[in-house]
Amino acid sequence: MEKRHEVLFAQLELYRNHTLEVCASITEEQADKIPPGFRNNIRWNLGHVYFDMYLWLRHLTKEAIELPEGYREWFDYGTSPADWKTAPPTLDTLRHQLGTQIAAIRERYGERMEEEFPPTEAGMYTIAQVLVRTIFHEGLHMAAIQAIRRFL
Repeated sequence: MEKRHEVLFAQLELYRNHTLEVCASITEEQADKIPPGFRNNIRWNLGHVYFDMYLWLRHLTKEAIELPEGYREWFDYGTSPADWKTAPPTLDTLRHQLGTQIAAIRERYGERMEEEFPPTEAGMYTIAQVLVRTIFHEGLHMAAIQAIRRFL
């Protein structure tokens, strides 16, 4: 793997570990609170970060990616816990999935980082470009999680 891709994976791990550290002390009850002015809760933000990374990779590559049942209904863009009809995954489940996701992506895509695909509507055409986008996306949701924590 090229050195620049090693750096990208190191950054992905660093930011993901930060996300997990910030949420380490959150309880199940706290994870479900939606403060006034917010549409979602901490559980939704964590599940959405996990789901979205795979969604963009699948969108780019057009390859099947096994996602846990119910994740689209719980964590897709535009969803909200207010609309959940079934119980979402536990925090421990989400933490585990988030904690193993980067290694799983490295294993599956690490040697294909510059493989070119037809560009997305956002102009991304390599796996590396999608992963850079996910760092930004995770940061946005970390800001939301930290804002929700301040209300708790």
